[in-house]
Amino acid sequence: MTTDAGPENGQGFFTRLKSGLSHSKTALSDGIAGIFNKRKLDDDTLDELEDLLITSDIGVEVAAAVTGQLRQTRYNKEITADEVRAALAEEVASILAPVALPLAIDPTRKPHVILVVGVNGTGKTTTIGKLAQQLRDDGKSVMLAAGDTFRAAAIEQLQIWGERTNCPVVAGKVGADAAGLAFDALARARADNIDVLLVDTAGRLQNKANLMAELEKVVRVIRKLDADAPHSTLLVLDATTGQNALNQVEVFQQVADVSGLIMTKLDGTARGGILVAIARRFGLPIHAIGVGEGVNDMQAFDATGFAHALADVEINGKS
Repeated sequence: MTTDAGPENGQGFFTRLKSGLSHSKTALSDGIAGIFNKRKLDDDTLDELEDLLITSDIGVEVAAAVTGQLRQTRYNKEITADEVRAALAEEVASILAPVALPLAIDPTRKPHVILVVGVNGTGKTTTIGKLAQQLRDDGKSVMLAAGDTFRAAAIEQLQIWGERTNCPVVAGKVGADAAGLAFDALARARADNIDVLLVDTAGRLQNKANLMAELEKVVRVIRKLDADAPHSTLLVLDATTGQNALNQVEVFQQVADVSGLIMTKLDGTARGGILVAIARRFGLPIHAIGVGEGVNDMQAFDATGFAHALADVEINGKS
């Protein structure tokens, strides 16, 4: 999957990421400045810092790791807010680095089947469109399957993305059988020697049993054509949902055997700290993050860049 097109594009994405994390960043940065204002590192300041990190959605385990590191190295010594931010960025980067993995397409699969899951409203269909464009830019042929057959808007939106990215779209009527549609799409993709098949799915969490049954049926039916499919199952998460994203990962892990994550909507209201908590708890690969609606607004996940943006620490000499 495409990453940055060049240094200018990369720096621009980092700048927009910092802007997108402004909600998390401002709360953390200002909070740290308020705690560490010419004070020694003692039990009170460590407790305040741990509370701040937890309320910033970073999670209890990460908060404990950061404060534990500071307790070992700087206890009863004066410490600046900048030093605390740097320690936070270092700890966050160490947690995120192992899961910052690009989405790999297996060239021996024809097609490589990617099942895209997530609750309604997370940006699944838009993410599929962005992925399609990036894969096309990488020289791959792509087909889209409008498997969210319960929403006319989802079908129409995917067809628009198909036109925009010059990718064929397999779609049916609203209410059509999603598993049957996925089967037809895979059969057509194989016949046309397509490199990648992206399959959209419904995301109704109101009834977990129905969701599980539907996704299990989709997988069962496409395996009649390819016993190893889907080759990737991507969960799309909305960064603005905070702690609820943890529950979504847990549910979809049980339902769909998720292989990787994409985080969307890292805009000014995002609660980006939740990505750190998810990485620490589940250890799933994070393939990409999005900071806007445009095709180039989704980029491969960079652990160091994200950690520095979240902690409001300069990177490469630039803030």
